[in-house]
Amino acid sequence: MTKSTNKNIQEIPSEQTPGKDLLIARGLQKEQYIGITILFICLIALIGFFSRRVEYALIFALTLSIILIVFFLSV
Repeated sequence: MTKSTNKNIQEIPSEQTPGKDLLIARGLQKEQYIGITILFICLIALIGFFSRRVEYALIFALTLSIILIVFFLSV
């Protein structure tokens, strides 16, 4: 015969409030968008260095995407 023990594990709430987690970067979204934009422009310039047609196609696709996103978000 085996003896079964029921051990309940209680969760102890943290001393910190949920908004003060030091591992989560808050307020850096502006810098992230700037960095992503710079990387994207560099990528288009690098591709344009090798092929102008591909660069124009990327710029056209990006412009059309932005227009469609704005249109569908506003409808």
